[in-house]
Amino acid sequence: MQSNTKPMAIKLPQQDRERLQKLGEAKKRSAHWLAKEAISQYLDREEAAERFKQESLDRWEEYCHTGKSVPHDVVMRWLESWGTENELEAPKCG
Repeated sequence: MQSNTKPMAIKLPQQDRERLQKLGEAKKRSAHWLAKEAISQYLDREEAAERFKQESLDRWEEYCHTGKSVPHDVVMRWLESWGTENELEAPKCG
C-alpha cells in the first residue's frame, strides 16, 4: 500500500526544536508526531475560522440585498426561553 504522505522540511528555532523534543518525551511521542498533530490542529482551526468568516460575509451580503433580519428583542425572547417549559422556536427572518 502506497502512502499518501509527502515529506516536507521546516526550519525551526533551536528553542522550539528542544521544546518539541521535551514535550515528546513527556508524552511518549516523537517530535515529528507532535509537529504533524500541531499542524493538523492549526489547519482545522484556521479552516473553520475562514468558513465562519465567509458565512458571515455571505449573510451580510444577503442582508444588504434583502434587508431581512430578526429584531434584537425577538432573538432575546427566544434565547431567554431556552431550557424552560415554554421554549420558543427559532425566529424566522422577515
